[in-house]
Amino acid sequence: MQTLKQIVHDIADHLPEQATFDDAMYALYVRQKLERSLEAAKEGKVTSQEDMEKRYLNYAG
Repeated sequence: MQTLKQIVHDIADHLPEQATFDDAMYALYVRQKLERSLEAAKEGKVTSQEDMEKRYLNYAG
């Protein structure tokens, strides 16, 4: 597993030269969301598309 410092370096290395602080912060935000989502999937804390559709139809109906 990468350390936070390694992740930040990796993200910075892939940003274009003209990137802004906002671009860097957004890239970090997206990476954090992906990490959390992958962890939730590993723990089985996910909802299938089918279940979400059922919930939506019950709520909207």
